[in-house]
Amino acid sequence: MDKVMRMSSEKGVVIFTKSSCCLCYAVQIMFRDLRVQPTIHEIDNDPDCREIETALLRIGCSTAVPAVFVGGKLVGSTNEVMSLHLSGSLVPLIKPYQSLLYQAN
Repeated sequence: MDKVMRMSSEKGVVIFTKSSCCLCYAVQIMFRDLRVQPTIHEIDNDPDCREIETALLRIGCSTAVPAVFVGGKLVGSTNEVMSLHLSGSLVPLIKPYQSLLYQAN
């Protein structure tokens, strides 16, 4: 769990993903469209993948991936992030991490 907490606090917005997860990709694209360049950790490329998944579930994520952290705090998985976005609560949360210069491809 220490590794997950350390990794989740590296940058302002951190997303734990798996390379084969389409919802992970959708969440990444949404953040990029919101002018945030998240730090992405593809856990299936990490030798501690199973331990990371277990830690994410213990921390409180409803599914292991995608797991979104903002400012070192768990926001949640796809449902929680999308609910925040639809309610208008996500943008104020990520405002400190938005870039005026970043443009999504």
